[in-house]
Amino acid sequence: MELELEGAGYFLYHSIGQYPNKAQELSAALQRYAEVWGTPNDSQWPFVLTQQSRFIELWTALIGAEAGTLTTASNVTGALYSLIGALPAHHLRGKRLLVAGDCFPSLHFLLSGLQERFGFTLDTVPLRPGASWVEDEDVIARWDETVGLALLTHASSTSSHLCDLQALVAHARKTGSLVGVDVTQSVGIVPYSVSDPAVDFTVSSTLKWLCGTSGAGILHVAQPLLEKCQPELRGWFSQPNPFSWDLDKFAYADDVRRFDNGTPSVIAALGSVPALEWHASQDPQELLAHNRRITGSLIEAADALGFALATPREATQRGGSVMLRLPAEIDTGKLVAELRSKAIFVDCRGQILRLSPGNVTKDEGLSGLVAHLKSISGTRA
Repeated sequence: MELELEGAGYFLYHSIGQYPNKAQELSAALQRYAEVWGTPNDSQWPFVLTQQSRFIELWTALIGAEAGTLTTASNVTGALYSLIGALPAHHLRGKRLLVAGDCFPSLHFLLSGLQERFGFTLDTVPLRPGASWVEDEDVIARWDETVGLALLTHASSTSSHLCDLQALVAHARKTGSLVGVDVTQSVGIVPYSVSDPAVDFTVSSTLKWLCGTSGAGILHVAQPLLEKCQPELRGWFSQPNPFSWDLDKFAYADDVRRFDNGTPSVIAALGSVPALEWHASQDPQELLAHNRRITGSLIEAADALGFALATPREATQRGGSVMLRLPAEIDTGKLVAELRSKAIFVDCRGQILRLSPGNVTKDEGLSGLVAHLKSISGTRA
């Protein structure tokens, strides 16, 4: 099947988001950077730091953060490491750090390696036998006053299960735990605000539903936790005045700039500004409605073809993706390649087929995907 519209068969927003004219706008932004950076004058740093500030401004508005509480990071793992290394010791030492078993693996790898050094015990809430995601009630059942910090995954990358932030954060306040949220797989498609419910920190990237570049992560730290943090990863940009070079008078900036460190890496933020500006110009309800219509059709097709869902059925309980559990006899590598040859782009994690439609995904792509799944299902819709 020939798809008439470019991107109509794109189902990879859980990986890299797309929007109309992305290549041209990204190219223009990087070309402008090259022109400024390659000109022998003194305009380089004013230009790139202004672009970095614009990136921060757009993110701050997106998640309803206070000015001075959000900064850039190279990735989500780096952002979390910086936060862990900045916390006053009493939050972690001798405590449990709670995560769900369907958190993003990179974060679990980081935390498991830090527990001895920072004196906490990593407590991973397991999935129930045969389940595709960790139930919120199981997280709450493991969560008492011995938990110093809980890291919540807003939407799972393997099931798109959307955790109940209101209930979980309310429980955190009862136990006195710090609570942070990884919104990488939800922000930009599902509404999220750092103040509703109020969380202590948020980490994310700009890659997925926000359609930005790799390397454009963020860290948000709410007051009053922010003013108590002293990041061990620090440098000249952690100061109120980066150009204060008195070796004996280092002091942290009084805002989130204390989480900055050495010379800033600005290209990823600069390259993501066009995508963030495009996203800010869209109606978020229309973006979500488009996604919900296509994902609803995917669930209907899966039911008709006999494929098991690895995603919550209720729209309010999932992010922007639909995951299907394919039978063991289906060669998922072959399936992805066959769909790619038809300009339909998906991916698999083991036997889990991940489908994430966004603004460029069209009905033509949906029809082509469903037709191919029907051809391998052995059933008739």
